[in-house]
Amino acid sequence: MKLKLESIINEKEKWEAAGVSLPTYDVKKARENTLKKPEWVHFGTGNIFRGYIGGICDMLLAGGYSESGINAVACYDSETIDRVYKPYDCLCLDVGLKSDGGIIKKINASIGEAFAARDDLKRLKEIAVSDTLKLITYTITEKGYAIKDDNGYFEAVLADMENGMNDPKSAMGMTAFMLYHRYKAGEKPVAVVSLDNMSRNGDKLKASVTEIAEKWNDQGFMSYLNDSSKVSFPFSMIDKITPRPDAKVAESLGTCGIEDMEMQVTSKGTYIAPFVNAEIPGYLVIEDNFPAGRPAFEKAGVYMTDRETVMKAEGMKVGACLNPLHTALAVSGCLLGHKKISEEMKDEELKKLVYALAKEDIVTASDPGIIKPEDFVKEVLEERLVNPNLPDTPQRIATDTSQKIPQRFGNTIRAYAELGRVDELKVIPLVLALYLRYLGDTDDAGMEMKHSADPRLEELKNKLKENGPEAVLDDETLFGTSLSDKTVLKNRVLEYYDMMNKGNGAVRDTLRNCL
Repeated sequence: MKLKLESIINEKEKWEAAGVSLPTYDVKKARENTLKKPEWVHFGTGNIFRGYIGGICDMLLAGGYSESGINAVACYDSETIDRVYKPYDCLCLDVGLKSDGGIIKKINASIGEAFAARDDLKRLKEIAVSDTLKLITYTITEKGYAIKDDNGYFEAVLADMENGMNDPKSAMGMTAFMLYHRYKAGEKPVAVVSLDNMSRNGDKLKASVTEIAEKWNDQGFMSYLNDSSKVSFPFSMIDKITPRPDAKVAESLGTCGIEDMEMQVTSKGTYIAPFVNAEIPGYLVIEDNFPAGRPAFEKAGVYMTDRETVMKAEGMKVGACLNPLHTALAVSGCLLGHKKISEEMKDEELKKLVYALAKEDIVTASDPGIIKPEDFVKEVLEERLVNPNLPDTPQRIATDTSQKIPQRFGNTIRAYAELGRVDELKVIPLVLALYLRYLGDTDDAGMEMKHSADPRLEELKNKLKENGPEAVLDDETLFGTSLSDKTVLKNRVLEYYDMMNKGNGAVRDTLRNCL
């Protein structure tokens, strides 16, 4: 069997015999509607989109709550379109990885079309001015919203500030392009929704788009962008572990008779395949602010709520119940030579570490009401992190750690300080010491350690080598709060760090002795 539209229509028995669930709706009709009456355009064609966001739309189509799918647009790695979209008729084989070792196989046919923005600006403009368009969404990672660095504006953004309304180059320029033409077509309403895992994502998206648009000197357009009854930038919180495609999954699909499931790597280093493997649990919370209307997201398990609740849900996940635990496992796993998160949860010291960290974090966890923090963290510890079927690695999660620490630990430290209890923190200082030790050149066995990509890695490593650990701890931008005025906390980090540098095996000994 090949993952093609005609195959899933004409060879249903074969697919079902292989344990694959097929679309129950008229795929061809849904695609016709998507092309003629686009409602939902999405930027970012990676695994989280195909394995989660696309699946939400697929559920709406199957339930009769929607008649059209998603217009998918690549703005960074356009090779995904030519390698895993077009050859498979924009179908995706979603593989749910159960914690008991089983898998759920389902074909997602919700993507009505897929193209690279730079290759078809005419089509992007057609969608932008469509009367039926309701929302533009994104999964492009936090880097996709950046328009400048310490050296100033990026070259593509400078070009967009000059001529982006005609020929955009960057993701944010393409967004401004779409909104500009929607404005020119009669100030048609639309929601512009970041679904990326970052704090206050709606504000960041709006700020980047408007900074480009301001250079176009059109006050009418700026008024349109700032009128929330016409253009909204809702907040969202997303939670779904979607690791890179796993060779074992590809092999199992081949055993079922499904052909051409091989994994690929694009020239930009993106790991892709015709399938997406992901954990079963998933959470999406969105601020319900859609000027042109929206799909019935709640019918697909999405929490539609107000901005305050979104922020509480984000604070619960990012600052307490999941992300800090992931970072703790990431840096310690790299140091101790682990290759899978689930393996770390079998490590006595590391299991104690994350359980103790969760207990410390949940003291200040926000309760969004729609999800109880106690229930959420219980699922994380007992079902998600221990899932042996999930091929997630500490090395992947350690990527960009310097960018994550302020949200994952700084907020909790500040909250404890406001309660007058910062000196009670024992586990967060241990994790921060692990991060300092991770910035060294070797792992706990004394072997050279390859670090995960991080924009501040070399800077922080050099600061540690040349000026010592205190210089890193005094960097308020790294922690999102000052540690200099939290003497007991800072000294505790330094004490743990010193213990971890007493020779090979010292990291393991420190964890064993301090937990």
